[in-house]
Amino acid sequence: MNGTLIPQAEAPTQTAQTKGEKPPRKKGLNSNQIKLIAIAAMTVDHLLDVIYPGYPKVWWIIGLHIIGRLTAPTMWFMIAEGYSHTHNLKKYISRLFLFAIVSHFAYNFAFGIPFIPFQSSYVNQTSVIWPLAWGVVAIALCDPSKTKLRKWQQAALVLLICALTFCADWSCTAVLAILAIYSHRGNFKRQVAEMMLYVAFYALGYFFFADKVYGIIQLFAIICVPLVKSYNGERGSWKGMKWFFYIYYPAHLIVCGFIRLWLHGNVATVVGG
Repeated sequence: MNGTLIPQAEAPTQTAQTKGEKPPRKKGLNSNQIKLIAIAAMTVDHLLDVIYPGYPKVWWIIGLHIIGRLTAPTMWFMIAEGYSHTHNLKKYISRLFLFAIVSHFAYNFAFGIPFIPFQSSYVNQTSVIWPLAWGVVAIALCDPSKTKLRKWQQAALVLLICALTFCADWSCTAVLAILAIYSHRGNFKRQVAEMMLYVAFYALGYFFFADKVYGIIQLFAIICVPLVKSYNGERGSWKGMKWFFYIYYPAHLIVCGFIRLWLHGNVATVVGG
């Protein structure tokens, strides 16, 4: 992705190209480092959900949940980045949907939500990976280099995708945010502003239909800005991060599920169960 968020590597200098020398490392954080930070925040957030259910109003629990808000928007930026760099879009989308299916069972087990959707609620019925996968589809449908669809057709299909993802964690907010982040590449302020507009609508829903304090907490997705802005456009030397996340995400949720059963029995710990 071009622009302020995803700066492209400059051409190596003559000195850096000298045989036996490595090009100088760019300032900032590579995608591996950013993903590790997001994974750590996500893990703490999910552990709190199963250890302290019911949206407790304890200052340090709220503080840790606020830190957890950086995970989802960071994933949205990385998904848009992944789209711009993938060499095989069909494989990328297929992999994400397969990941979404596996993660559905792990997510629902973690938080005590029935595996078959809509038995107990219409929200939080599957993991955030479901709208992440559809977010990539939405980008492809609206990407002028990959589609010949007219604007009204693109809009209609995006609305359909929003309906399909409304029931997931972060709902269709994730899809619209991913689409906005990719559409406004090169304009970081516009990316953040439109992303936060969608987050605000999600926060309002949480505020009125779940919990007022935790609705406000959703707005702290803004704390992702320094993290994603520090991205230096590099992947990092470890090529296994992609597969690590594909394994870690459902695995940590399964662990959360056993903790939930051990502490509370077979009860739901988040809205949607």
